Amino acid sequence: MNAGIDVPQIQRFGALYIAAARLKSISKWKAIIAAVDIGNPLFYLIAVGVGAGSSAKAHDLRNAAAALARAASKYASLSTTLAGVGRGDRAEIAQAVTEGVMLASHRYGALKSDKSFGSKLKSVVLVVEAKALGAAANGSRRGVVVGEAVCMARDFANMPPAHLTAKMFADRAQEVASESGLRVEVYDKDKLLAMGCGGIIGVNRGSVNPPRMVKLVYRPGKAGAKAKAGSKSKKSSAPHLIMVGKGVMYDSGGISLKPSNPSHAMMKADMSGAAAVLAAMSTLKALGCKNQVTAYLMCTDNLPSGSAMAMGDVLTMRNKKTVEIHNTDAEGRLILADGLSLAAEQEPDAIVDIATLTGSCAAALGPKMSGVMGNNAGFIEQVVAASKATDEDVWELPLERSYRRMLDSYIADMKNVGGGEAGAITAALFLDEFTGGHPWAHLDIAGPMWADGDAGWLQRGATAYGTRLLVNLAENFRRR
Repeated sequence: MNAGIDVPQIQRFGALYIAAARLKSISKWKAIIAAVDIGNPLFYLIAVGVGAGSSAKAHDLRNAAAALARAASKYASLSTTLAGVGRGDRAEIAQAVTEGVMLASHRYGALKSDKSFGSKLKSVVLVVEAKALGAAANGSRRGVVVGEAVCMARDFANMPPAHLTAKMFADRAQEVASESGLRVEVYDKDKLLAMGCGGIIGVNRGSVNPPRMVKLVYRPGKAGAKAKAGSKSKKSSAPHLIMVGKGVMYDSGGISLKPSNPSHAMMKADMSGAAAVLAAMSTLKALGCKNQVTAYLMCTDNLPSGSAMAMGDVLTMRNKKTVEIHNTDAEGRLILADGLSLAAEQEPDAIVDIATLTGSCAAALGPKMSGVMGNNAGFIEQVVAASKATDEDVWELPLERSYRRMLDSYIADMKNVGGGEAGAITAALFLDEFTGGHPWAHLDIAGPMWADGDAGWLQRGATAYGTRLLVNLAENFRRR
């Protein structure tokens, strides 16, 4: 048996040293498996190439752990050593390894008739130096919290449209909030109409399933406990970050119908932004986040029908700006506009939105990284730092203000698309109209929201990209 490289079965314990000597020839993140008979029972040695082990970074070990977990997927238990492996503190390394194992072992199997589908791995033991035991245990605990959140976000984004409507997602968000110590408010269609949220209402016009907006609130420490209990508490002085997630449960393009190609079949995952935000919010209490974090999940379908939004229609958004529709498939920015407007009204220290927004960004940056744009260099630096810490790559694109004229409309305040060029940038410029001038960053995750195959910590299907980045950002956010 093997994973990546053919090796003969080893029948002697002494041959472990032979296997170890061959490690330098193993490509990074590839694994070899050898049977080792040291009596009863039979053990299996799995060796994973990590390059120079002592200098490996946390993201290298996350990917190596993923390769290890895939190689061990037929076995119930696994142990591996972290002693002398990796550059950085033991907590960071233990967290990365735990995440790698969990994310590589996860599969969305809810609709499989074969319930034995997926990894058989049930327990993992990390061996560390005695002096590092406490740090490693804490890091591994954090890894479990974050890993479970990522897996939850993947499950949501992998669900077929009929299995996860906006209402179903909002119901599940309420359960997650209750389990995670979050305050939650759900806004139905009538409430959204009364609030003047014309973007999400307009996008929803073609669907038989009504929209939902979910507001989640996390407050640290005693303030959070008092808020949950419903008692009055003093306004926290902690920095306040707001996250806004695009939750288009299924995107047909509306009247501007998408072609029937493989990318259309992925549009169940067009709510990956909202899934990532919900998942990130679910971790904050368990991780002891010291910042205030609020989230808006903007949830609806985008479908064609006799009542659907049409090209040439004009919508009035939450902040009273009017938008002429030139493409009904540019719907994500319309629902985000309402969420950003509500966020701005709270006067937060910063706002971040995350969305599978434009094919332009995916075409420019490919499937490995998202685009980041915004109106505040200091806040973008924090987003980039969170990206580097979590191995969820971003690349900053310019928010070129001169392109704003591409959005001009002769009958409304603006159009919802800018034309055939600079699509990712003009989409971000559209969103900026609703931020109220607050520090803001936009993550366009259209490229990395889906993986066609297993690679490192990524699994085939919805990736839940951005979940770990948002967790890191929420924990480390600083007021500028």
